[in-house]
Amino acid sequence: MLFSPTGPCFIQYSGAAGNQPGLSTVPSLPARHGDIPGSTQMARQDEPKDQFHAVGIIIFILGLGTLLPWNFFITAIPYFQARLIVGTSSSVGPGGNSSVTQPDPAQDDFNFNNWLTLLSQLPLLLFTLLNSFLYQCIPDKVRVLGSMSGILLLFILTAVLVRVEMPPHSFFSITIGSVWFINSFCAVLQGSLFGQLGTLPQGYSTLFLSGQGMAGTFAASAMLLSMASGVDAQTSALSYFITPCVGTLISIVCYLMLPRMAFFRHYMERSWQRDPRNELETKAGLLGPGTLGPEEQSGDQSERPGNEPQGPEKPMLGMVNGTHRTLEEISVESSGKGAFALHNGTATNSQNRGPVPERPSVFGVLRKIWLLALCIVMVFTVTLSMFPAITATVTSTSESRQWSEFFTPICCFLLFNVMDWLGRSVTSYCRWPEKKLWLLPLLVGLRFLFVPLLMLCQAEPRTRLPVLFHQDAWFILFMLPFSFSNGYFVSLTMCLAPKQVLPQESELAGAIMTFFLALGLSCGAGLSFLLKALL
Repeated sequence: MLFSPTGPCFIQYSGAAGNQPGLSTVPSLPARHGDIPGSTQMARQDEPKDQFHAVGIIIFILGLGTLLPWNFFITAIPYFQARLIVGTSSSVGPGGNSSVTQPDPAQDDFNFNNWLTLLSQLPLLLFTLLNSFLYQCIPDKVRVLGSMSGILLLFILTAVLVRVEMPPHSFFSITIGSVWFINSFCAVLQGSLFGQLGTLPQGYSTLFLSGQGMAGTFAASAMLLSMASGVDAQTSALSYFITPCVGTLISIVCYLMLPRMAFFRHYMERSWQRDPRNELETKAGLLGPGTLGPEEQSGDQSERPGNEPQGPEKPMLGMVNGTHRTLEEISVESSGKGAFALHNGTATNSQNRGPVPERPSVFGVLRKIWLLALCIVMVFTVTLSMFPAITATVTSTSESRQWSEFFTPICCFLLFNVMDWLGRSVTSYCRWPEKKLWLLPLLVGLRFLFVPLLMLCQAEPRTRLPVLFHQDAWFILFMLPFSFSNGYFVSLTMCLAPKQVLPQESELAGAIMTFFLALGLSCGAGLSFLLKALL
């Protein structure tokens, strides 16, 4: 995936991605004591094991499936542009090669790259702001299966359109509408899955994020294979868009298999047992004794040893880990967790054991991480303003027709995703300048130099700016640090954010960083229109 966090330091919350932009839209729950892989505490003997790593493999596949839509659409930009240029001809391959005529880039009047980028990121920002209503009203299973079913249907529609003749304006409208809805489903899907991952050990969050990180490389590889298959252009495009249909269908089957596995059921059941008690304990710690309502007090009594439950467990209490929360809800919950961590997890009167920690506030946490929040906005503003709106329009100056066809899939999409993944992985070993954070905005600011450098490459169409870097080697040379620095600085900022706040404030910090991540994606997508007009 393009902007999904893949480094292990992202497992504290799902800040990413970019992206989508990988990016996840809700922070996962803080790790429980003893869940970290390699912990010195011995696992309980009654806890089932993940036999054959089946749950881990499924989690990886689900992570891959969440970002297939974004990556398959942006990687197929040459195909969409060629369909809009050629007109009613549907004989266009995924790389933009046409069996009827060679499309002229100067005829592109739709700004498809810009609209694709903008309408892919706006749903992420929208659902980040409106998550408190949607995710508390709809059960997690309905959200996940409904979102994946919607993604599957829209991918099937995109594949069917390969063989449907239609005017360019109609094709543009249908495709852009599909982009909006498919990324809306992705925003809901990622947030829902990240919420459920909060119940599992941290290693499974890493697997999920690694799967997201491989989505971009998978899409670029599928593009190259379909182009090199030797079949006609229309069949090549059809096989390309059928691939994510199969991938999404496999993701649905994998998700349905999870509840049948003892390892997954164990952690889900343990989460359901913990959440009601934690909720009541939080209220008791914040309000003091004697302030709970009669129903809440009777519910609390039923959970104590020696008392039988008075009725079946309420389903709504088991939805905590599978829902998005607003910043204020996370703030209240974080303060509750801090209070009970002080008492070793037992429900005791805070007046007897000491003062309740001050409730974390959004503005209080923001004052501690504003520098990192600014950096994440700057990183994605630069990246989305250039990739893929500008970089996908750069053409090769080589006389080889075969290399010209493979230039964009290799030098733009495959190169970006591989280097972005490497940049995120480096933060596992090096986090400079962790001890000199004042240097970070200066280093991130240097990435703005990529804007003129990439715009002065062989990007078409252009009417104002000259081309200073004609050779393909210049574009490749600029893309290497551009993509690597994106992955490194995204991972670094999201990794350092929880270290700047108190433990009970880390989840709130993750929610704030998630919002600014989505804001940076949207700002970059909007800025791409202006930069495209300056060419």
